[in-house]
Amino acid sequence: MIQAYRDVEAAKAEALSKPYTRDGWAPRLEAAETFQRKAGGGAVEQAVKRIVLHPELDKQ
Repeated sequence: MIQAYRDVEAAKAEALSKPYTRDGWAPRLEAAETFQRKAGGGAVEQAVKRIVLHPELDKQ
């Protein structure tokens, strides 16, 4: 996940170093989508585990 975030930042820096073009920003957008998939999937998994393993926490 950390590497995915670093990829986003590297692609963003590259995109910002040049005038805007759709093709120039494509790698940054792809890296951001990859990061979101990884971050979102893990968050859902953790939430499900929390609810299943510790239902008492939801009653607080």
